[in-house]
Amino acid sequence: MPLPEAKSPDGAALFKQQCATCHSTNLSDAPRQGPTLVRIVGRQAGKVEGFHYSPGLAQGGFSWDESRLDAWLTDPQAVIPGAIMTYRQTRAETRAAIITYLKGLN
Repeated sequence: MPLPEAKSPDGAALFKQQCATCHSTNLSDAPRQGPTLVRIVGRQAGKVEGFHYSPGLAQGGFSWDESRLDAWLTDPQAVIPGAIMTYRQTRAETRAAIITYLKGLN
């Protein structure tokens, strides 16, 4: 009997499990340990009003795209030395699912 096909990871579920403690996906929510991630794709880094960013991120000088988000989720400190975020995701499939979910929030 053949094995069932593996399901693609569910980005919303992964976000809830791995990211929602620190980040919201609702503009009306107060900032948590991290800023809201609604409309993150295309947004300038370090620029959510009302959130206090680390100096490096506040002066990042770039906009978030899929490539930057992938690098950030892989190793935030490699993208912005001194970044406060400690989460790291080594699995490319998990990062891709989370990024796809975030793109859907734009």
